[in-house]
Amino acid sequence: MSTQTLDAPAETVPRRKVTNRFGKSALTVATWIAAILFVFPVLWMVLTTFKQEADAATNPPKLFFTPTLDQIIGILDRGFLPYLGNSAFVTVISTLAVLVLGVPAAYALSLAPVKGTSNALGFFLSTKMLPIVAAIIPLYVISQNFKLLDNVWALVILYTAMNLPLAIWMMRSFFLEVPKEMIEAGRIDGANLPTLLRKVILPVVAPGIAATALICVIFSWTEFFYAVNLTAARAGTVPVFLVGFITSEGLYWAQLSAAALLASLPVMIVGWFAQNHLVRGLSMGAVK
Repeated sequence: MSTQTLDAPAETVPRRKVTNRFGKSALTVATWIAAILFVFPVLWMVLTTFKQEADAATNPPKLFFTPTLDQIIGILDRGFLPYLGNSAFVTVISTLAVLVLGVPAAYALSLAPVKGTSNALGFFLSTKMLPIVAAIIPLYVISQNFKLLDNVWALVILYTAMNLPLAIWMMRSFFLEVPKEMIEAGRIDGANLPTLLRKVILPVVAPGIAATALICVIFSWTEFFYAVNLTAARAGTVPVFLVGFITSEGLYWAQLSAAALLASLPVMIVGWFAQNHLVRGLSMGAVK
């Protein structure tokens, strides 16, 4: 009887190990499948970019072909760089404006709350509930009256207003993770508010601010509705440039893939170099 009691745990230990190994292997396989599903459209876009138009339109798709740069050269000759410059200018300026306005607001709403803070947070959030299509007519009239139609500064103002509420909410959550003991120690040492922000608080929340900035960059770079309705030839952005490939003759897949690759490449490069800050920023406060 005692022998049976001792043998039972010895048999279950290998079974648990096999079960754990099987579970880890299944999770690994599922992760790889999910990653391939997400990355496959991008890989297919890259492959189509280096095809001739005839090879890109074959059915079934042609996997073996002679690579060419004709599509990329054609996109550059079509006037892609001015649109790229407009997108870069609007994205960088609007993101900087969001950070300049959002960091003090997030500090005031988190570490120095006053009466009416919850009402202010609710107001910021309510601005994201209005569909942009409902506001495009008054925005168009205002832009026309202020001579801002087909002007990059109109997009800078709109993108700043579009991203600011989200940035304030995100940065507020990061500021709330700053230990109050650090702030009290800085005040005891005689640090005023600008010094406290610059030397004590900002180094702690820097990953969160970097993550917020990257999200603002992505939203500004990919925004289409405002750009297509308020710009034309002079201030058009990259998404507006991509619309030009939709013609009555159909879609030219190789040219469209080349344009999409050039349009998404800057954001992918920025995201690749900032991925550590993005992961650290988005995980702040996840573990107590």
